[in-house]
Amino acid sequence: MKVLHICRQFSPSVGGLEDSLLNLARSQRQDMGIDAQVLTLDSVFGRPGRLPHRDMVDGIPVIRIPWRGSTRYPLAPQVLRHIGAFDLLHVHAIDFFFDFLAWTWPFHRKTMIASTHGGFFHTGALRRIKEIWFRTITPVSVRAYKRIVACSYSDADMFRTVAAGRLLTIENGINQARFRDAASHKPGRTILAFGRFAVHKRLRLLFQLVALLRRENPEWKLIVAGQDSNLTVADLRRQAQACGITDALRIVSGPSDAALRDLMGEASFFGCLSAHEGFGLAAVEAMSAGLVPILSNITPFARLMQQGAAGVMVDPDNLAPGAREVEALAASLPDTADALRARNMEVASHYDWNSVAQEYVRLYQQVLGQAGSRPVMAAAGAE
Repeated sequence: MKVLHICRQFSPSVGGLEDSLLNLARSQRQDMGIDAQVLTLDSVFGRPGRLPHRDMVDGIPVIRIPWRGSTRYPLAPQVLRHIGAFDLLHVHAIDFFFDFLAWTWPFHRKTMIASTHGGFFHTGALRRIKEIWFRTITPVSVRAYKRIVACSYSDADMFRTVAAGRLLTIENGINQARFRDAASHKPGRTILAFGRFAVHKRLRLLFQLVALLRRENPEWKLIVAGQDSNLTVADLRRQAQACGITDALRIVSGPSDAALRDLMGEASFFGCLSAHEGFGLAAVEAMSAGLVPILSNITPFARLMQQGAAGVMVDPDNLAPGAREVEALAASLPDTADALRARNMEVASHYDWNSVAQEYVRLYQQVLGQAGSRPVMAAAGAE
């Protein structure tokens, strides 16, 4: 079976979607006999220069194509030149590729599924336009796809009204070996945050939380690791200075996996007060490492807590109670650290990429068995 995964950003870009796709395609190629390949754009957003048209990433063949326009909706019609040899197209995220391949289906007639990866509501930018698009254009595009796969239960709630009859949920997984048991075995008051430096991650709120924690105990420190996105290291330093935590903050730009694992070995807590997550990959990876999560009260994080994660959920509109709870938890760590570590690692162990990849392969087989039926490109809102 030849499967082409299509996404706008892939390695060397770093992010939850990129990491998820890398693990999925690698597992499918190495363990399941699927000829999984990736098609993506030929540059990393925010970086100069173009990447090679053909590449190999972790044993996965990669095709990169040129694009123009905005990074919010990059236009890359050349995708049609590269899909002919594949049995199935697996589109990742809701963007130009999702719409364009749907509207050109009468010409290419490929069997397609799509994974949501949070839709396009990661930030509040252009929210009104996004909402109109989601209610009008997206429901029409959906009808070219055999299945729409929600990557989280919050995504399933979001897409239920536009993808009825095609929607199922397959939560993302993590690479279980990547950071397992990497957290410090010496309880302390260091928080690690890692991922893209993006506005919707609300790192400023985490800085404010650390400022409150340092009023309780000056030993609190924060490590922020990741790469520039729509925020830069300079932006973060300015925000930290405004919050009065410059001396307590260390920023590590572009760490390797080995370097990030070492940083986890300095920390006892993981912090993420994000406004939106499709799945919450970094939080699950942090729990796999044995870190205690400090999280915002969004749906994916609430689900982790319901599954038994041991940590603190913070109300972004009222940080003070959360800060007191975090300090109390830190004070108890000499007696509770081992139990909390084991509990969080156990919850994270349920998110395994091999199981996720097997679910996708079963879905591929199912929809290819239905490939003779024509997608219904009906009017928006029709069933």
